Amino acid sequence: MITFTDLSKRYRDTVALDGVSFGVQAGTIVGLLGPNGAGKSTALRILLGLGRADAGRATIAGRAYTDWPNPALVAGSLLDADCFHPGRTARESLRLAARTIGLAPGRVDEVLDEVGLPGTAAGKPVRAFSLGMRQRLGLASALLGRPRALILDEPSNGLDPQGQRWLAGLLRSRADQGCAVLLSSHQLADVEQLADRLVIVGAGKVLADDTPDRLRAQHGSIADVYFTLTGGNDRPAHAESRW
Repeated sequence: MITFTDLSKRYRDTVALDGVSFGVQAGTIVGLLGPNGAGKSTALRILLGLGRADAGRATIAGRAYTDWPNPALVAGSLLDADCFHPGRTARESLRLAARTIGLAPGRVDEVLDEVGLPGTAAGKPVRAFSLGMRQRLGLASALLGRPRALILDEPSNGLDPQGQRWLAGLLRSRADQGCAVLLSSHQLADVEQLADRLVIVGAGKVLADDTPDRLRAQHGSIADVYFTLTGGNDRPAHAESRW
C-alpha cells in the first residue's frame, strides 16, 4: 500500500536519505523509529508530495501522492499539529477541508466526535486548544476522507496517558479495517506495543526492518536494538527546503 523504493535525498553536504526501501501493507501498522536527523520526516514529506527525492520513488497504492485526483481520499496525514489557522474554530477548519475534497458537511461532526472534540470543543478557536487538542484536530483532518492509508508524525505528542491509549485503539481499529498505518515516533515503548513491524533508520539508511517479536528475540529488547544500531546519537537537523 505504502512503498518506498531506493529513496535518496541530499541537502547540500548532508545525506538525508540513502537508498531507503520499505513498505506498509494494508491492514498493518508500521512504526518508523530513529533519532533526530535520521531521515524520518524527509521520507514522509517526499511521500506526501511536500519534497522531491533525488532518486527512487515513494508511492501510495501504486501512485505518487500528487498523481491521485483527490489524494485526501486515499491517504490522510498528520505532520504538524500547528497547521491550522489559530482564529478559526475546529469545525470551521474541517468544513473548509471537507469542501475542498468534496465531502458533505455532516462528515465533519462525525470525525470530531470520533477524536473527542464534539460540541463546545469544536466551536472553540484553535488558538485556545492545548497541544493535545490540536493533535486530535489533526487526526480528525487525517481521517476526514476515510483514507486507505494514514501517515502520522509523532501523533501522540501532547496527549495524556488516556489520550495515548485512545490513539492506540483508534489506529489498531483502522488497521483492522484494512488501513495501512505508517507511524513515525520517538516513543519506543508505545510503538513497540502497537506496531506490527518496526523500521529503524539512522543517518538516512534503514538499519532494521522486522517484527517486534523477532527484534526482541535477536537483541533482547527494542531499546537495545535501537541504541545499538543508531548509536544513541542524534544528527543535527538540516534545514529542509520545500523542494
